[in-house]
This record gives sequence, C-alpha cells and structure tokens, in this order.
Amino acid sequence: MTNQTLAQEARTAFSVLFFRVYLPFAFGYFLSYLYRTVNAVISVDLTRDLSLTAADLGLLTSAYYISFAAFQLPLGLLLDRFGPRRVHATLIAVAGSGALLFSFADSLPMLFLGRALIGMGVAGGLMAAMKAISIWFPPERWALINGFHLAFGGLGAMMATAPVEFALHYTDWRGVFMVLAAVTVAVALFLITAVPEKPETHARSSLSEALSGVASVFTSKAFWRLAPAVVMSQASFMSIQTLWSGPWLRHVAGLDRTTSSEYLLAIAASMTCGFMLSGVISGALTKRGVKPLTTLCVGYAILMLLQLPIIFNVTPNVLASWMLFGFFGVTGVLCFPILTHMFPLHLSGRVTTSANMLMFASAFVLQYGMGEIIAQWDRDASGAYPAIAYSAAFGLALALQVVTYIWLILPRRQPAAG
Repeated sequence: MTNQTLAQEARTAFSVLFFRVYLPFAFGYFLSYLYRTVNAVISVDLTRDLSLTAADLGLLTSAYYISFAAFQLPLGLLLDRFGPRRVHATLIAVAGSGALLFSFADSLPMLFLGRALIGMGVAGGLMAAMKAISIWFPPERWALINGFHLAFGGLGAMMATAPVEFALHYTDWRGVFMVLAAVTVAVALFLITAVPEKPETHARSSLSEALSGVASVFTSKAFWRLAPAVVMSQASFMSIQTLWSGPWLRHVAGLDRTTSSEYLLAIAASMTCGFMLSGVISGALTKRGVKPLTTLCVGYAILMLLQLPIIFNVTPNVLASWMLFGFFGVTGVLCFPILTHMFPLHLSGRVTTSANMLMFASAFVLQYGMGEIIAQWDRDASGAYPAIAYSAAFGLALALQVVTYIWLILPRRQPAAG
C-alpha cells in the first residue's frame, strides 16, 4: 500500500469521525451558547408580558448559570462512568424539556425552573465534547478540533441575536422556544444515533478518588492565585454579554430593537473571532518567549479598560466599543491550558471543571446582582432604566475585576500545585 493511499485513508477516517463524532457534540455546544444569549434579545418581551423588573430578569436569566455550575462536578463523574455519548444526549434532552416548559410558563417560578433545566441540560457542552475528542481523535488534532468547537459555540451566540429578532416578526418568544425545544430534542437524537460507542482503555476512578482530586485542586495555592481573576473576568463578561448588553443598547444608546439585535450579532461575531484567535495569538507569543500568563494578564487589562467608556457612556462609536469588548471578553479561556500545566495530568479534567463551576456560579450571582442594582432606579414611561443604573451595575463588576486583577499580579514566589 502506497503512502498516498495511506494518507487518503487517514483523511477519510478523519472526515468520518468529524461528521459522526465532532458535529453532534458541536451542535450541542451551539445550543448551549444560543440558550445562554437569547434573553438579551427577548428580554423586552419577557419584561412586558410578565411585568418583570430588572431584578426579576436578572434572576431568571442567571438560573441558567447556577444549574450549569451546580452540575459541573457530577458531570465529570458521569462522563467517566457512562461516557460522553450517553451522558450528553440525555442532558440535551433535559434541555429540550426545559425549553418546552419555558415556552408554556406563565410565572417567574416556572420560567426559572425551565431556564434552570436548560442550564443543566447544556452543562456538558464543552466538557463532554473534550472527552469525546480525547477518546476518538489523535492528540495532534486536539487543538484544531477544540478551536472549531469554541467557534461553533460563538455561532450559537450569533444565532441568538438578529436571527431570533427576525423570527419574532412571525411568532412570539413562546413560539421561538417551542421551535428550540424541537431542535434540541433532534440534536439529542443525533448524538445518540450518530456517535459510536468506544470503550475506554484507562481505569475509571472511584468516587472517593475523584473527590480527593477535587479537594487537592481547591486547596492548591496555585489554583487560587489564578482562579479569582479569571472567574471574575469571565463572570462579568458573560453576565453583560448574555443579558445586560441588550437593554443597555436600547435604554442607554437609544437603539431600536432591530438595530440593537444587529449590534448583538456583531458582538457575538467578534466574540467568535476572539475564541478562534486567542489560542493562535497566545501560541505565537509563547514561541517568542512571552509566557501565557503574561498574555492573559495583558488581555485582562485591555478588557477592563474597554469597559470604562461603556460605564461612563462616552463611546465615540458604540458598535466598535462593544465589538472590542466581545473580542477581548474571551481572554479568560487562556486560563484552561495554564491551569492544566500547573497540575498533574490525571487532575486536568477536575481542574478545568472546578474553574468552570466557579465561573458559572459567579455569573449567576453577578448577573442577578446587576439586575438588583439596576432595579433601584425608576423606569421611564417607555419602561427604560436610566443610564446611571447601568453605570452603577457595570461599575461594580469592573471594581471586582480590578481587585482580582491586583491579586493576580501581586509579586510572590511561584507556588507549587497542592
């Protein structure tokens, strides 16, 4: 058999795996970001139809984050025990049931429960895919496939903006969620039928061993040097980008619904580019002797500076300011390879899952807290909150970022993991 024939067979095998393994998980991650972001567009409808305050809206939307965060540690154990195919397909079906409940909900508690089920259902969007990729694809392909996967999530965020606003010309938010419920169930069926089973060769850890590994992460000085800054930067970004950016564009910038949804689409597209390029830029700088932690610190500093004109409403170009915020907002994803290299290989999954849990739990608190702050001001006749309300909410998030950034860059001896 010639080298050319072998190369052709390798390409064919990769293509089969790409469509049978990667794409089903990618569609699950696509839905994760779509559900995460969609309330930024439909918030005006939810507020009007159910007479919600900003605090209600923040609590409702952040339900996604708290259930997502709460399921991170059990998720690792389930993935280890039952494999990514069955676990992720089951969870995506749960997300579909949450979307259906959300579409019929007529009270805040029912909406909260539906959104919480959605958050739990898409909790494996990233971690299940990473496990599947590590099982099926050769190590030299992991970085490429992971990059594609993150970008696919960005496409989900883009779909949640202008396309959803367009759909609202023909139906209401309930109709949108009915369609999403059907699509979500279809993705669950795609996962369970298309992805083949492949028994793993390594030994599974016991529950006590798994919990011991989690404890070693949370008691590590190395983890707690990096975690606060990364958690707060990502929690602030997610809280604003997935909800409060929409009301800000309408209430503060004075944009109409169609234009604000187009701006949200541009922000999501910029975020997608950030996902695709952050790893490339970090890798290129590493080859030139710049440490990944330095790149993370610089990116975080730029992100904080970019929030100042938005907070003080002195943006010469609103779209450009928000697109830059979207691009640099994903800088925090650089923490995952940094954290992985700080710990032994057998703890890598628990390190990333632990960081993920803290990010989403903090996003719940921060997104809800912003709503409580904004609700301290009275709405005008059109239902809009004043600019000062958003400045106060966004300013608090920035203050917390500054505190954690100072903690990150404080000079100290290099800590050892554990």
